[in-house]
Amino acid sequence: MSAEQRLAELGITLPPPPAPQGNYVPFRIGAGLLFLSGVGPRFADGTNVTGKVGSVVDTDRAYAAARQCGLNLLTNMRLALGSLDRVDQVLKVLGMVNAVPDFGAHPAVINGCSDLFVEVFGENGRPARSAVGMGSLPGNISVEIEAIVLIKG
Repeated sequence: MSAEQRLAELGITLPPPPAPQGNYVPFRIGAGLLFLSGVGPRFADGTNVTGKVGSVVDTDRAYAAARQCGLNLLTNMRLALGSLDRVDQVLKVLGMVNAVPDFGAHPAVINGCSDLFVEVFGENGRPARSAVGMGSLPGNISVEIEAIVLIKG
């Protein structure tokens, strides 16, 4: 089953592309790779999940925020490639969690994105990954995630 068919089967509608908030582009393609800029947990209505994970935001809400980041990354993959069916593998994900200093469940948060990628791409969606804590993120968003994708062809 293709990634686009899987997305439809899962009943997932991708949000509109988030506009870059600065002097950068949402993606670059080179040497058969798609480099995706970091995205936050922005919803179609423009709202974000904000606040420190481990105090204002619990792990479950942060997981959902990471899933929303994943949806935004899928939107940018489709924008860059024309179709998610052109994705061969999700090679690398860097997940950043805006967390209190003693929070230690960063991987559980970033699983929200990784789990989504596996739902859509199967084993080819299982990335090499880093899940790290940050003292702050832009706009006080709770999670930011970037990715590198291998393009078919």
